[in-house]
Amino acid sequence: MSTERNFSKGEVIFRQGDTGNSFFKILEGSVKVIANYGEAGERELTVLNPGEFFGEMAVIETYPRSNTIVAVDNVRTIEITADELNGFFAENPGMIYEIMNHIGSRIKTLTSEYDVLAALLKELRASQDKKSESVFAKIKKYIDIYASGKNNIDKPSAEALREASASLSGQKTETLETYKKGTIIFKEGEVGKCMYIVYGGTVGIYSNYGDPNQVRLTELYPVACFGEMGMISDDARSATAVAESDDTYVEIIRPDGLEQLFKESPVKVEMILKHLSYRLRMLTYDFLNACKEVNDLYNS
Repeated sequence: MSTERNFSKGEVIFRQGDTGNSFFKILEGSVKVIANYGEAGERELTVLNPGEFFGEMAVIETYPRSNTIVAVDNVRTIEITADELNGFFAENPGMIYEIMNHIGSRIKTLTSEYDVLAALLKELRASQDKKSESVFAKIKKYIDIYASGKNNIDKPSAEALREASASLSGQKTETLETYKKGTIIFKEGEVGKCMYIVYGGTVGIYSNYGDPNQVRLTELYPVACFGEMGMISDDARSATAVAESDDTYVEIIRPDGLEQLFKESPVKVEMILKHLSYRLRMLTYDFLNACKEVNDLYNS
C-alpha cells in the first residue's frame, strides 16, 4: 500500500502552501526542510535522513504544506497517500507507533525550544536596554524564525480533531478502568508508558498538584485523550491527571497494544494521530507568536 518515489539532487519534492495528499518515508539520501523557499527570508529549518518521515501532518489533518522539501542528494522514498493510509498500517502495524513517535519527538523538541524562548522573553520584557548587542545576539535567532514564519501564524482549527473524537462517541471498549472522584490517575514526575482516552466523567490536568500553588491546566471530557507523550517517550509526566467526578472511566493504551487497537478500531488510531498533529500545530502557533513578541519588543 505504498509507492517507491525517487528524486534527484536539488529537486523540489513539494512546496510550501501545496495541498498535500501523501507523506513520505526516506529510504536513502537526505532532504532539506525550508521555509520561504526562493523568497526573501528563506530559511533552512532542518535536514531529514533515512528512516525519517515528512509531509505526514498534511495527510493527518488535510492542511496545506507548511514548508518546502528539497532533495539534498539523490533520494529514494516510499510515498503513502491518505487513501492508502489504513491499508499501509494494516500491512505495517509497527509504523503506527513510529509515526506517533516522530510527531512526539517534534513536540518534545519544540517544547524545549519554547521553554528557552519563554525565559528569554521574560528577561526581554524587564530589560531597560532592548537594543544592546548582547540582547540582539540572544534574540536574533527568534527574530529570524519570525521573519521566515510570519506568513504561517494562523491559529489551527480543531475541526478535524472534533470530527475524529465524535466518531468514537458511540464506540464500545472492554478495556476500561473506572476511578472515583479525587483519584490520581498519574502524577507529575512519574514515568508511565501508556496513554488514556476518557469515555465518562471528567479528568483534570494539574501542575504542582496538592501544593498551595497548584494550577489546573485544563479539564478533559469524553472523548479526549491524554498522557500520550508519556507513552511515546521516556520522559517523566509533565503534569498530574486527577478524576474530577465519580465514575470517571478511561481506556488505557500501551505501545504493544496499538496493533490490536488498530484492528479493532482504526478510528481510535486516527483520533490519536490527529490529536498529536493538532497539539504540534498549536504549539507551533504559540511559539511563532512568542517569536513575534520578541521581534516587536526589539523593534519598538
